Amino acid sequence: MTRTLFAGAAVLALSAGAGIAQQVTVFGPWLGPDQENVEAVLAEFARQTGYDVRYTGSDSFEQQVVVNAEAGSSANISVFPQPGLAADMAARGFLSPLPEGTADWVRENYAAGQSWVDLGTYKGPDGKDNLYGFFYKVDVKSLVWYVPENFADAGYEVPKTMEELKALTQKIVDDGGTPWCIGLGSGAATGWPATDWVEDLMLRTQPPEVYDQWVKNEIPFNDPRVVAAIDEFGWFARNDKFVAGGAGAVASTDFRDSPKGLFSSPPQCYMHRQASFIPAFFPDGTVVGEDADFFYFPAYEGKDLGKPVLGAGTVWAITSDSPEAEALIKFLETPKAHEIWMARKGFLTPLKGVNPDAFGDPTLKKMNEILLNATTFRFDGSDLMPGAVGAGSFWTGMVDYAGGKSAREVADAIQASWDAIK
Repeated sequence: MTRTLFAGAAVLALSAGAGIAQQVTVFGPWLGPDQENVEAVLAEFARQTGYDVRYTGSDSFEQQVVVNAEAGSSANISVFPQPGLAADMAARGFLSPLPEGTADWVRENYAAGQSWVDLGTYKGPDGKDNLYGFFYKVDVKSLVWYVPENFADAGYEVPKTMEELKALTQKIVDDGGTPWCIGLGSGAATGWPATDWVEDLMLRTQPPEVYDQWVKNEIPFNDPRVVAAIDEFGWFARNDKFVAGGAGAVASTDFRDSPKGLFSSPPQCYMHRQASFIPAFFPDGTVVGEDADFFYFPAYEGKDLGKPVLGAGTVWAITSDSPEAEALIKFLETPKAHEIWMARKGFLTPLKGVNPDAFGDPTLKKMNEILLNATTFRFDGSDLMPGAVGAGSFWTGMVDYAGGKSAREVADAIQASWDAIK
């Protein structure tokens, strides 16, 4: 069941206040081109309702949204890049539950709908769960990049399962090549690319419920299932024959430089697992879809865990409730609200009812197919963990693991850091 466009909202807006437009304020993290994109979406909402809609962006969103809430000056809607902060603010009473029926709508209309309900459901100040967050604008991380010409020259086919991906990895070595380029270097954030690998592999080796317990530390970081996922990353990253430059180069290679081996002649590697943003670091003039392409980082055929997708996204929440704020959430349920941004750049959506031809970029259209085929979606786990872990000991622990420490030793240290902040 899809709810119809909220036709009554326009009548309400234009009749209220004897022709004075009701104001709706939106506060988010976007500046520059993305601000123009979201303003185009909000302009359509304003056109349909007659509301006066105003967006403000900030590169200090995470700090400012808390300041605004504590001062009682929140925008009607705030757009959170990380659900953890939204959950914290819900617990403090700074968010209002979304309109009744929203959870059912998300469950029925989003691919992997229950995943999105779970990700937007937080405890309020009374300790009860409510849907506070509506996900709109999503990113996909479960991608493997490759050069089609290199695959064609070597006679390789895109693997459809993890078993096939591992077999291809070994075949490339047997043929005298190097299958993977992996780099963890990122300045003060060195190590984060490996956390994405581990998160993806957790979703491919364990049910999503175990992933959820892991990111909340309801099971310890050194649980055998987590240790096994780290070692699964090691299967790829700690074999000298599997990685360009050998396993010793993984931790020291900058992640921005690591995909360049795909484009050398002969290729220094054939595959690179990284999120949707990585083409920004491909050689100038690289055309995605021709010079480079991607495929879904596959699931194990033998584990029956569906097709999980790891990613991120923005969650829209009501920080100052009003009928107009609720009308904006309802507007985000319409295909039009998604298709406006789809025609631009940098937008993916799990909404099943959109017209895929609305995408202005064929690369995004193909990525969105991966999102729509997902049976489970989970948010980047390190972003859901406390900062001291997710942006601290987990990063450094993965560098230590790439350098030769055992998965258990690394997991013990990360759990100890989590215990220290409890």
